Amino acid sequence: MMKLYAKTIAQTLPDWATVVTKSADLFEVEINDEHPNFQSLLEELETEIEPGTFGVKAEDLCSRLGIEMSNPNLHQLVEQAQTLISLIATHPDYKQLLELGYQPDLNIADAQTALTYLQWELEPNQEPST
Repeated sequence: MMKLYAKTIAQTLPDWATVVTKSADLFEVEINDEHPNFQSLLEELETEIEPGTFGVKAEDLCSRLGIEMSNPNLHQLVEQAQTLISLIATHPDYKQLLELGYQPDLNIADAQTALTYLQWELEPNQEPST
């Protein structure tokens, strides 16, 4: 499964695309990327993106689907990432990995810290609260 985030979507989507969530300004569309109809669309849209590299441009796929891609600002993306990381940190499967001795060089807290620094950079007038 792959996901697209869109500002607007077509009235009807193909059978391999499903709207998962929608809010005022964002549709989350899930795509069954193993569906034969999706595969044939990809083959049809495949172009040379840069010399020697073939693939499908997101904008080509979106225009074919009648989707206008969401282009959220960096601040929104950082907030969404913080939320997702918190969900990962509290997930039972993640806790179980830690109990089984999972000790990566960089951990979830490091990722949260990196995003916090990025948030501070995006809000130059905000003083970091200690």
